[in-house]
Amino acid sequence: MARPPAPGSAIVPDWHESPEGKEFLACVLRRSRRRLFGLLERPVLPPSVAIDTASYKVFVSGKSGVGKTALVAKLAGLEVPTAHHETIGCTAPGAPGVGPVQAGTLLRHSQGSQAGILPGIQTTVVFWPAKLQASDRVVMFRFEFWDCGEAALRKFDHMLPACKENTDAFLFLFSFTDRASFEDLPGQLARVAGEAPAVVRMVIGSKFDQYMHTDVPERDLTAFRQAWELPLLRVKSVPGRRLADGRTLDGWAGLADVAHVLNGLAEQLWHQDQVAAGLLPNPQRAPPAEEGGITSGHP
Repeated sequence: MARPPAPGSAIVPDWHESPEGKEFLACVLRRSRRRLFGLLERPVLPPSVAIDTASYKVFVSGKSGVGKTALVAKLAGLEVPTAHHETIGCTAPGAPGVGPVQAGTLLRHSQGSQAGILPGIQTTVVFWPAKLQASDRVVMFRFEFWDCGEAALRKFDHMLPACKENTDAFLFLFSFTDRASFEDLPGQLARVAGEAPAVVRMVIGSKFDQYMHTDVPERDLTAFRQAWELPLLRVKSVPGRRLADGRTLDGWAGLADVAHVLNGLAEQLWHQDQVAAGLLPNPQRAPPAEEGGITSGHP
């Protein structure tokens, strides 16, 4: 299992704030709003600009209610849900309250569901341009985020294998306001990523805006990082800033809020690809010392 790269070693961290970076980011915006991309769509760049696209599948894992769907919404520039609803994939045609499926979302479902509800997997595409440290080259990263409700994973045996199949990265979420979700991380890591040691793994703490009421103190985060040697990022779950009309989400502000997550994910995946291709050495990460709790510094 490769040791993760140091932050900023593969991707220029603040490039998105430079004039050049903003020119590339403009292709994922329209009138200062984030563009939504379907599975077969991609940003349109000027003919004179030719950059490579690196595509990755990312599975978002975590207990129910930790903010998986809210995280994906923030990364894609969508409205963050204000209340928790179990991710069910889609609603069957003819069911009460059926609305149009959101652009940029693929919904896969199972047969035999009841009351018109089809438990399934929600897939959202996010594009993110980044500049490489080594070559000074810009790469367009295409992330396909897979989000599945915990109830669907438990009810349908084929859901988790479908989410894990050909996955390039796992994002493991916990909530700063839910101690149990943090203590569940070792189980999540073993159950979801135990058979895929070469896949990138990152941990994200959600609802960091409520840190004053946290159930997860900093000393426990430090112990977890030391034991597992995994990147650990923090995200806020508050709604994004608005444009002058007071209704539309500000696309530029939204990108700034999630740049550290998208850059971190791009860096981990690019480094993993370089290691797999033999272009970089493969320093091995030491396995966790033992199974068990994480409050004492052991996973």
